[in-house]
Amino acid sequence: MNDLFSQTPPEKTEDQPALSFREAMEELEGILERIEGEEIDIDRLAEELRRAAQLLDLCRGKIRKAEVEVTQIVQSLEEVGGEE
Repeated sequence: MNDLFSQTPPEKTEDQPALSFREAMEELEGILERIEGEEIDIDRLAEELRRAAQLLDLCRGKIRKAEVEVTQIVQSLEEVGGEE
Protein backbone atom coordinates (compact mmCIF):
# COMPACT_ATOMS: atom_id res chain seq x y z
CA MET A 1 0.00 0.00 0.00
CA ASN A 2 1.31 3.45 -0.89
CA ASP A 3 1.48 5.74 2.14
CA LEU A 4 0.05 9.18 1.39
CA PHE A 5 2.97 11.01 3.00
CA SER A 6 5.83 8.64 2.18
CA GLN A 7 6.86 10.30 -1.05
CA THR A 8 9.69 12.77 -0.67
CA PRO A 9 9.18 15.58 -3.15
CA PRO A 10 12.06 16.63 -5.31
CA GLU A 11 12.71 20.33 -4.92
CA LYS A 12 13.13 20.57 -8.67
CA THR A 13 13.19 18.39 -11.73
CA GLU A 14 14.97 18.85 -15.01
CA ASP A 15 11.94 20.43 -16.67
CA GLN A 16 10.53 22.14 -13.58
CA PRO A 17 12.44 24.76 -11.57
CA ALA A 18 12.40 24.72 -7.77
CA LEU A 19 9.53 26.56 -6.17
CA SER A 20 10.29 29.55 -4.01
CA PHE A 21 8.97 29.59 -0.44
CA ARG A 22 6.37 32.16 -1.46
CA GLU A 23 5.20 30.11 -4.45
CA ALA A 24 4.90 26.98 -2.29
CA MET A 25 2.92 28.87 0.36
CA GLU A 26 0.59 30.35 -2.27
CA GLU A 27 -0.06 26.89 -3.70
CA LEU A 28 -0.70 25.54 -0.19
CA GLU A 29 -3.15 28.36 0.48
CA GLY A 30 -4.98 27.54 -2.75
CA ILE A 31 -5.26 23.88 -1.78
CA LEU A 32 -6.54 24.83 1.66
CA GLU A 33 -9.13 27.20 0.18
CA ARG A 34 -10.38 24.50 -2.21
CA ILE A 35 -10.65 21.96 0.60
CA GLU A 36 -12.32 24.37 3.03
CA GLY A 37 -14.66 25.68 0.35
CA GLU A 38 -15.59 22.15 -0.60
CA GLU A 39 -14.62 23.01 -4.17
CA ILE A 40 -12.53 19.87 -4.49
CA ASP A 41 -13.87 16.69 -5.97
CA ILE A 42 -13.51 13.72 -3.64
CA ASP A 43 -11.58 11.91 -6.38
CA ARG A 44 -8.91 14.62 -6.29
CA LEU A 45 -8.75 14.97 -2.51
CA ALA A 46 -5.94 12.44 -2.00
CA GLU A 47 -3.94 14.01 -4.82
CA GLU A 48 -4.35 17.48 -3.32
CA LEU A 49 -3.38 16.25 0.16
CA ARG A 50 -0.31 14.51 -1.27
CA ARG A 51 0.74 17.73 -2.98
CA ALA A 52 0.13 19.70 0.22
CA ALA A 53 2.39 17.30 2.14
CA GLN A 54 5.11 17.76 -0.49
CA LEU A 55 4.82 21.53 -0.29
CA LEU A 56 4.97 21.45 3.51
CA ASP A 57 8.16 19.38 3.38
CA LEU A 58 9.65 21.84 0.90
CA CYS A 59 8.76 24.82 3.11
CA ARG A 60 10.09 23.17 6.25
CA GLY A 61 13.37 22.43 4.46
CA LYS A 62 13.69 26.02 3.33
CA ILE A 63 12.98 27.29 6.86
CA ARG A 64 15.60 24.94 8.35
CA LYS A 65 18.15 26.04 5.76
CA ALA A 66 17.44 29.71 6.47
CA GLU A 67 17.77 29.12 10.23
CA VAL A 68 21.20 27.54 9.76
CA GLU A 69 22.36 30.36 7.49
CA VAL A 70 21.15 33.06 9.88
CA THR A 71 22.82 31.32 12.83
CA GLN A 72 26.10 31.11 10.89
CA ILE A 73 25.91 34.80 9.94
CA VAL A 74 25.18 35.87 13.51
CA GLN A 75 28.05 33.73 14.82
CA SER A 76 30.48 35.20 12.29
CA LEU A 77 29.36 38.72 13.21
CA GLU A 78 29.86 37.95 16.90
CA GLU A 79 33.36 36.62 16.16
CA VAL A 80 34.28 39.74 14.20
CA GLY A 81 32.82 41.97 16.91
CA GLY A 82 34.73 40.11 19.63
CA GLU A 83 38.09 40.73 17.93
CA GLU A 84 37.96 44.50 18.32
